[in-house]
Amino acid sequence: MSELRFVHLGFGDDAVEYQAAWDEQRRVHTARFGGEIPDTCLLLEHPPVYTAGRRTEDSERPLDGTPVIDVDRGGKITWHGPGQLVGYPIMQLPRPVDVVAHVRRLEEALIRTCAEFGVETTRVEGRSGVWVLGDPVEQRPAFGGLSLDFDPRLHDDEFDPRLSGPEYAPSNAGQRREDRKLAAIGIRVAKGVTMHGFALNVNPDNTWFDRIVPCGIRDAGVASLANELGRDVSIAEVLPVVERHLREVLENADLRPREVEGETGLDAGRGTGREPEPAPAPTA
Repeated sequence: MSELRFVHLGFGDDAVEYQAAWDEQRRVHTARFGGEIPDTCLLLEHPPVYTAGRRTEDSERPLDGTPVIDVDRGGKITWHGPGQLVGYPIMQLPRPVDVVAHVRRLEEALIRTCAEFGVETTRVEGRSGVWVLGDPVEQRPAFGGLSLDFDPRLHDDEFDPRLSGPEYAPSNAGQRREDRKLAAIGIRVAKGVTMHGFALNVNPDNTWFDRIVPCGIRDAGVASLANELGRDVSIAEVLPVVERHLREVLENADLRPREVEGETGLDAGRGTGREPEPAPAPTA
């Protein structure tokens, strides 16, 4: 694979509005498809914004009518904002595109990044992204005087954590010692070139996630490097580490077309990898 170029679009006070970054993605995508530029990864922070992939349900959006930008990636609803490192790798992949393999590579780079900071992360079957695993169920603390055996999230399809107090909030998953997502991934593929990408929670205010059902997942929460380490971690500290691991994984990848035995699908938080139609994929 050719050398991966990194472009810093803006961080901190120069954080990039989502629509502007989306427009830049499309411009770079067109240039990459035309062979005018090499594979390029845009890195940035966004001001606070909710974005919803094509699989988002109305019940997962903010209850207070907070605006949400509907986007052309797969997956469901998520939040982007200060303290979150966002990366949009725009890359040419062999057709038919193996979207799942591309997602796995992004996960691997982020797992290595977290490990370098001393946070052990992994994948969770059936859910995209990078996760901190919780304690065994029998070892988790009981909240609100309820035994986990009677956890309403596990038995009530209409249960809404947003209406049931902070003990169920996604941002408190670490206190509950539950599985919690540290990095979300959401991909779109059009004309064999990827768009969208990943969001790594470095030191954001995770209570923003409490207004939605992040990625449509009601029985797990969100995490950040800062919270897991119990110390401040900056975007500037994480940025070169992410770049190095993305370069190591993506530049050394053995890119192969997807085996055509049927359409490749991605699960809940992911999307599909169909060609030649533009293919949405993961997020949240």
